[in-house]
Amino acid sequence: MDVKEKIGPVLGDNTTKEVVVRIQDLYKSFGDNHVLNGFNMVLHKGENLVVMGKSGSGKSVMIKCLVGLIAPDSGTVEVLGKNIAELNQTDLDELRSDIGFLFQGSALYDSMTVRENLEFPMRRHRKKFEGITDTLPLVKEALENVGLGHTMDLMPEELSGGMKRRIALARAIILKPKLILYDEPTSGLDPITAKEIIGLMRNIQKKYGTSALIITHDVDCARVISERMILLVDGINYAEGTYEDLVTSADPKINAFFKK
Repeated sequence: MDVKEKIGPVLGDNTTKEVVVRIQDLYKSFGDNHVLNGFNMVLHKGENLVVMGKSGSGKSVMIKCLVGLIAPDSGTVEVLGKNIAELNQTDLDELRSDIGFLFQGSALYDSMTVRENLEFPMRRHRKKFEGITDTLPLVKEALENVGLGHTMDLMPEELSGGMKRRIALARAIILKPKLILYDEPTSGLDPITAKEIIGLMRNIQKKYGTSALIITHDVDCARVISERMILLVDGINYAEGTYEDLVTSADPKINAFFKK
């Protein structure tokens, strides 16, 4: 039985769940480079969805279309019930306040303390925090969620790589987002620290009920964190299913992702 035959039951379990992200027939080219060729994706409320693909397969382009950083050539992207193409800049900024980002490499501001890094998105999305005059309790809560409450006054240069990733995760959740986008959350980390980050991701999902879209090359991360997976090949969602569905596939294109 090929993976496509297994998709039905997996998606069927989610048919009554609220849709957080819906991407339909997404196309995007840069000159003669056809990156996305009719990509489709649905992310449900409270779900951890992993997207895997080779470098240059279109994962980053898909994410940029999802948050409105670039416009697709055709197709639709709906996030939290809103069509990205129909939003003006003000509405797009408001929507982004419900989206948390964990960037590859953490992307902390080197000139800011840990506290200032966490307060930065709060200042940018002031409307969401109207009436809140003291941000310190929110900063403390976010840092305690990642086990780094003692780092508030440190500079990024004083942190290890794993600590930086945790601080970036704290920054991602400080807006209490409905959706978190993880870009290679375990890349560059040793196995023990990677396992800790995955544990934190699971705890945050459980505590806040967030939906998560996780871009990763880390098969172990995908195995532990995913409830469903999509393999992006040649610009399309080539295969979908659970980790077990995909890892047991006889399809050579699918099997190549899971070879050690």
